[in-house]
Amino acid sequence: MNHNIRPMGQKEAIVISSWKYGGIYSIYDMDGSEEDITELLDGSYYVVKNEKLEIVGYFCFGESAQVLAGNKYNVYFDTEMIDIGLGMNPGFAGQGMGIEFLNKGIEFAKEKFLISKFRLTVAKFNKRAIKTYEKVGFKEVNRFERQQGNEIMEFMVMEYRC
Repeated sequence: MNHNIRPMGQKEAIVISSWKYGGIYSIYDMDGSEEDITELLDGSYYVVKNEKLEIVGYFCFGESAQVLAGNKYNVYFDTEMIDIGLGMNPGFAGQGMGIEFLNKGIEFAKEKFLISKFRLTVAKFNKRAIKTYEKVGFKEVNRFERQQGNEIMEFMVMEYRC
């Protein structure tokens, strides 16, 4: 599949901010708010389209890809790495495209940021994503928890060196 990665635009941000994943993945849902759209347009987000110009997903890099609670546990101490975050269009998720999608984002980041060390943070329950990340070569290096109300969510920090 031929993916085209470009800086996020207003129209794409509006579409992405309304994606709904359902089930356990609904924690990744946004609500289409101005706050969500503004974040997607902060300059660290990039939209990914296929040859039909459909939005396949997005990548973000740097602090936007970090989970704020991780700072409390000092999991983002290595500044020689770049954090990578991603989201796939719910219509494309679960169709076996994750490895190719992630590899395209890594190649893009290697060229754009001239870096070969990557870190990502993933919710521990997201086995589907973790399996994809491991197949690409990411390895778990840390864990931390975030409390939100009465819920505690565990996160894995994974690293990959090209």
